[in-house]
Formats: sequence, structure tokens, C-alpha cells
Amino acid sequence: MKVVMINDCAFVGETLLKYLPADVEKQHIKRTRGWWSKTFGIAYSIARAKADVYHAHYLLQDCYIAARLGKKPLVGHAHGSDLRQQLRSRRWGWIVRSNLKNCDKILVAQPTILAAAREYNETAEYFPIPFDPKTFFPKPLNAGREEKHVLLASAHDFAVKGTDKLLKAVASISKTPITVKSISSGKDLELAKQLAKELGIKIEFMPKVQHQKMNELYWDSDLVLGSFGVGQLDTVAIEAMACGRPVVHSVYKEFFPDCPLEQLESVEDSANLISMLLTEEDKVQKRVATQLDYVNTRHSAPLLSEKLMKIYIGLMGNR
Repeated sequence: MKVVMINDCAFVGETLLKYLPADVEKQHIKRTRGWWSKTFGIAYSIARAKADVYHAHYLLQDCYIAARLGKKPLVGHAHGSDLRQQLRSRRWGWIVRSNLKNCDKILVAQPTILAAAREYNETAEYFPIPFDPKTFFPKPLNAGREEKHVLLASAHDFAVKGTDKLLKAVASISKTPITVKSISSGKDLELAKQLAKELGIKIEFMPKVQHQKMNELYWDSDLVLGSFGVGQLDTVAIEAMACGRPVVHSVYKEFFPDCPLEQLESVEDSANLISMLLTEEDKVQKRVATQLDYVNTRHSAPLLSEKLMKIYIGLMGNR
């Protein structure tokens, strides 16, 4: 069997390819955001590709090109904003809807968007975000530090990630000395810098790091903040939990009933939870163990690659 993976999102495709069986031939067609690369360049690469299964990430032009070029069976993998935002948009909605209708199988990375996908394709199913256990694995917590290290791992997008609310929650904690590290990314980065200054937070805005180096940031932290936004379970929260760090990240409990993370309702709720996870060691240890069990049984890449292979084999059998 040969699998061609087209594009990627949050390293999901790259991680899954790594754990597919050794006897599966793999090709990953990637692109940049440059005009040529994301138009004629990607079209040329897809046209030349020959495979038994094609798997396109994000339901925009890459998937559309593969469908128009007759690449079958075709898996379309939705990752969030393509169905949450672009599906109904005037500019891109027609492409997303076409992809949903014309793919042989639809996978969605968030259960929050599953219903939207099934409006157009009954094959749609929730496929959890994988983490690489060879890169993201637990290490002992940092003991004895008076000043706690908090990592704000999400990109700064106030509407989607709610990082402004998390900054306000950190600022409201006065009894525990805290230093915050935050990655310099997101459309609201400058607003976040301004807000942190106004709130008097001790914070370091770091350059983006390579994905495989994110584990070092998690391990150096006493607590990881994900997002307080649209209620989905993001890659940074999954990887931080896999690294054995307590995580504060808001999820919709309707869609994630077994997830050991809360549905945050207010800045005050977030602040109380952050304070507890920085000061109460017994609760931290219990939470870390629960988080590890959750991600290891639901999000481990070797397990999900096995599931993906069954999907691929099923599609080949239906040809």
C-alpha cells in the first residue's frame, strides 16, 4: 500500500505517517503559504502523485485540487476553522462544501464540528488529535521552586483561544510568585503584549520554536495554559498532558465528558484553578496521573495510526 498525505495541520499528518506500518510506502506533499506553492506548485505535486489512498488535511484548496484531479479514495481531514468558520463563508464556503461532498471519507479533529460535517457527508467521524509518545512523554515535576513557571502555549487569538482571559486570570493571583512564558504568535500578539504590560505580569514572549522542541518548554513549566476559547481540545493541551504537566484549558464537557479538563466559565474560575494547581501538590499529582491516562488511551499516535490503517483498508476494499 502507498499513502499520499497532502498538506498538514498542527503536525497531525506528519505524526500519523511516522507510526504507519513500515511496509506502507509514504509520501507527504507539503506546501508553504507562498502564492506559487499553494496554487500551481501543490497542484503539480498532487497531479504527479500515485497512491492507493490520498489523505488531505484541511478542507480548502489542497483537498479540492485532489478531488478535481480524481485522486481516489480521498480522505478529507477537517481540523476546526475550516468547518467552524469557512464552511458558511462567502469566499471559501463553496470549496469546503464541495470537499465534504466529494471525499470518500471525512475525518474531523474535533467532535464540536462533527455535526456540521455530517450535514454533507454521512461518513464523517471524530478522529482525535495524535501526539508522538517518543517526543512528548512525562518527566518529574520541578520540585522546590518558589517562583512558579507558567507556559501560555496557545497562539494569541482572543476570540478563538481566549488568551486574554488567561492573562487576566494569572494577573489576579497575588500570593504565588509567577513568571510566564508565552510564544510570540497569533493575530492578537501585540494586544497580548500590551495587556500583559497593563496587568503588570512578569512575562517573556519567546520566538516560535520547532515542534519537536516544544517538549522542553512543557517540562520546564510547573503549569501549562492552553486556551479559554471555543471549547475544543487543542494540540498544545494534549502534548502538555502527555509531558506530565498539569494543564488549564477549557473544553465543552458536552463533547468531552471524560476529559480531565474543565469547562471554564469565568476569569475567576480560571484563577482559582491556576492557584490550586500551583500550590496543592497532592491535587497536582492526581491531576497529572488522570491526564496521562486520558491522553495515552485516546490520543497516542501508535493507537491512532492503527485506527487510520483500518480506515484506509476499508476504503481500498470499497473501490
